[in-house]
Parts: sequence; structure tokens; C-alpha cells
Amino acid sequence: MSINRVVISGNLTRDPELRTTASGMPIMSIGVAVNDRRKNNQTGEWEDYANFIDCTMFGTRAQNIQQYLSKGSKVTIEGKLRWSQWERDGQKRSKIEVIIDDIDFSGNRNGNMGGNGGGSFGGNSAEAYSAPLTPVVDTTSSVYDEDIPF
Repeated sequence: MSINRVVISGNLTRDPELRTTASGMPIMSIGVAVNDRRKNNQTGEWEDYANFIDCTMFGTRAQNIQQYLSKGSKVTIEGKLRWSQWERDGQKRSKIEVIIDDIDFSGNRNGNMGGNGGGSFGGNSAEAYSAPLTPVVDTTSSVYDEDIPF
């Protein structure tokens, strides 16, 4: 048995890009910056390192929520990993991206809410729907402590 599920939370690194396939299916591409904290062995201080993750959403939901997102928006994404490979200029290239099943957003970095003030899009509906405001988690306080054994 294999499981392919991923949940990430971070800020958009660019405005969403919406394009359409030849058959008319909308595709939204976004980039999400997710911070990872590590202890610097030389200074003993905790430091943030950004991971940049490409994410893609397909269908009508992608088209509907694209208008609510912009660079800097805080999002939480649930989906699955997909590996792709192609050839460009005679060189093989590949990438891993997250295919979005569900997306929750709570506004941009400044706390301004886009559109309906935050919400959830995805899951069981063919069309986007609005859900109650997602709680904003305070990421400024450190959850890491030197007493934790790992």
C-alpha cells in the first residue's frame, strides 16, 4: 500500500497564473514558500530556511478561486505529490509539484482578507464554495525549544 498526501502552509511567492488547456480545462499554478526551522550549530540560534514549492489546481475551482489570491497570501494546501519529466533544448528536466485537492486561505501578509474574508475551496464540490474564516495561527512565536529531544 502507498499513501501520497501532503499538507503545506505558507505564503504565495507570486500571483496565481491561470491558463487553459486546448480542451478548455482551467489550470492554476502557484508557488508557495514554506519555512523550515533549523538550529545553526555555530551560533546556537534557530534560523528559518524557505522551501519553494510549485502547486497546481485543475478545473472550475481553480478558475473561481484565482481571483481571491495574490502574492503574499497565506494559504494551507492539501493535495498529493506528482513527479513530471520533459525534455527542453535536448536536456531532460523534471520536477515534483503538489496537485491541490483543497485550499484554505486567510488573507495576505498584511492581514487584509481577499474577497470574502478567507475561506475554503475544494473537496466535495464541483464549484468553489465559501466556508467560515480559517483561524490565523501566530507564526511569530517560536514553537521550538531546546528541551525537545529531537
